Amino acid sequence: MPKFHLVLLIHAHQPIGNFDAVFEQVYQRAYLPFLDCLARHPAVRMGLHYTGPLLEWLEERHPEFLDRLRELVGRRQVEFVGGGFYEPILVSIPRQDQTEQISRLRDYLTQKFGQTPAGAWLAERVWEPQLPSILASSEVQYTLVDDMHFLAAGFEQDQLFGDYIAEDCGQMVRLLPGLKRLRYVLPFAAPEVALGFLRECAASHPGGMAAMGDDCEKFGAWPGTYNHCYRDGWVDRFFVSLEASSDWLATATPGEYLASHAPLGRADLPTACYAEMMEWVLPTPARNEFQRMEREFAARPDVLRFLRGGPWRGFFSKYPESNLLHKKMLHVSGELHLLASRPWRSPKRAQLARARTHLLRAQCNDAYWHGVFGGLYSPHLRAALWNELVRAETLLAEIPASRGSAPRIERTDYDLDGREEVRVTSRTMAALLRPADGGTLLALDFRTAGVTLINSIQRRAETYHSRLREASSGGAGPAVSIHEGMRAKEGELERFLRYDRWPRNTFRLLLFSPEKKIEDYQDLRLDEDAALAGGVYAIHDAGPSGVTLACESSWPSTASGENSPELLCCTKKFTFAQQKPGFQVGCEIELVSAQAYSQPASVGLEIVLNLLAPDEPDRYFETSAGRHPLRWAAAVPASGLQQGRLRIVDQWQGVAATIEAPDAAQFWIAPIETVSESEDGFERVYQGSQILIVWPAELGAGTPWRGQVILGVEPAPSSRSHSGG
Repeated sequence: MPKFHLVLLIHAHQPIGNFDAVFEQVYQRAYLPFLDCLARHPAVRMGLHYTGPLLEWLEERHPEFLDRLRELVGRRQVEFVGGGFYEPILVSIPRQDQTEQISRLRDYLTQKFGQTPAGAWLAERVWEPQLPSILASSEVQYTLVDDMHFLAAGFEQDQLFGDYIAEDCGQMVRLLPGLKRLRYVLPFAAPEVALGFLRECAASHPGGMAAMGDDCEKFGAWPGTYNHCYRDGWVDRFFVSLEASSDWLATATPGEYLASHAPLGRADLPTACYAEMMEWVLPTPARNEFQRMEREFAARPDVLRFLRGGPWRGFFSKYPESNLLHKKMLHVSGELHLLASRPWRSPKRAQLARARTHLLRAQCNDAYWHGVFGGLYSPHLRAALWNELVRAETLLAEIPASRGSAPRIERTDYDLDGREEVRVTSRTMAALLRPADGGTLLALDFRTAGVTLINSIQRRAETYHSRLREASSGGAGPAVSIHEGMRAKEGELERFLRYDRWPRNTFRLLLFSPEKKIEDYQDLRLDEDAALAGGVYAIHDAGPSGVTLACESSWPSTASGENSPELLCCTKKFTFAQQKPGFQVGCEIELVSAQAYSQPASVGLEIVLNLLAPDEPDRYFETSAGRHPLRWAAAVPASGLQQGRLRIVDQWQGVAATIEAPDAAQFWIAPIETVSESEDGFERVYQGSQILIVWPAELGAGTPWRGQVILGVEPAPSSRSHSGG
């Protein structure tokens, strides 16, 4: 009787921008011990996939690990699987970049290990029907997706013990169905349970195959798994069990199995990814309802097989921050390919090549989405990708003939949402104004230092927030799947749950009652005028001298009796000035009401800046009283600032910002903190600081009120030798 086959594809990845200490920890707890175990069991064969960011780190920090991999390749125990070098979601990047990503990893593996990969790993197993032509045109012969993909297409579970052909426009690729049962059993159930399941599969599908593709990190790096996998010996015991079952079970690399078996047939799969991801992408109300339906039909697998969430691209709708990052990537890619089509000489071709690498690195998928593993809520991962794009843009801007120092101002629907933005660029800066959201600045890049400065995120309700009170604080637990257990990194995290009324942009105008205090600002109780804060501003001018926006509001909105609401007209005038080696952005506000009576009010103009590491000594606020950490919260009188200016310094990234506001009364400063879910549990994350410049005002009686804020950005002395990230 022919043997049953087990095809394992183990995937190892660390995202662009992750801390070096995290790379090292996961290396010691998962990558190295797993490879040690595999080397001790030469009869166990499998596919291995390492992403480009991890391979580059390994080559620099642990070249001996690559030598170990070469030994396993030499004895034909492992097969390398390719994919996109920097682990992009392939369907989310331009076609030319797809080809480059795949060829870079293929060429790297061929050069370093003497083995050219035939297959490709799909990041997050995101599948769309056009992928066969994308993969086949890049010389990819096979890939792996989940059984969920097949079940959604109408396949039965017992049809998933072999591979299938997927085709698009006459080009085809072979598909291995990864079994969810194996993903949840390995390594969380006893080896005997896994072998029992495989024996059942062999009995019902003689000569068939069971495949699984999953993360190497769960073999040691997930909470509780290091002791379970290595000190308690689970991995060794599992490999011993596989070797002892060689009379009926054979382990095989993916390519080895496919070379000796014919496909079972054709599979036309719908857009899908793994089941948990399709739930995470749903908007919070829909996700709440989805979970309710899962509970209702928990005992009905015949129903659950047809219950699935949304497509991966839905993260661009759910999180505008992700969409903006993605659209910036597309803009940079378009600029690069346009320039690359021209016949530049060698120095500029080399500059294009450096810009291309920055672009490809910025396509690393992790910071574009949010779930247990997704990094959208991780500021350092968002900033890493954004900063790669800033560096790419800066290189590209230098390639054509130099232009004057005056900023370039253009009107465009930059984020492709049907509403117009104003983009301002110069040699030292790039800014993006959004008239449709309160006339605010939603992005600000300092090209000289290669950094972005706003990069915050709106605090919003997430489905998992309802579980905060159920999560235990600290303490080690048993090894369970990430999807089955959750803990909190600190107690009483629910006290940090605040949900923003507006996206966290800069230069948002808040008009509110003079009785309000900084505590109201921190707790989102200002009850500010909505039209001025988040309404649609008309573009009155967008030319060489700056950008002028205007909006009207019925004010005061709470007026009654003889003091009925009147139209309050607001004008925002932005100016942009290059000041080597930095720049200045000015925002002048004018409020005019024709009403006969005066109404006291507080006027606030909000600045949001994110310098990432709130507890590092090389990032701080600076006042006349000295330095303060980024998590600082205070109401600071303007008289308490040096020359009326507030300074924020990031020596690690080499940038400093100065806020100047003539005649302002106070600066209200507070951290922006989210509570999000990660593989380590619920955690509080610093997402930048909100700084509200506050003026007392008397509005009305036909007298205009004016205020001005100037944000200056310049290089700061670097502290790159410091160990913080």
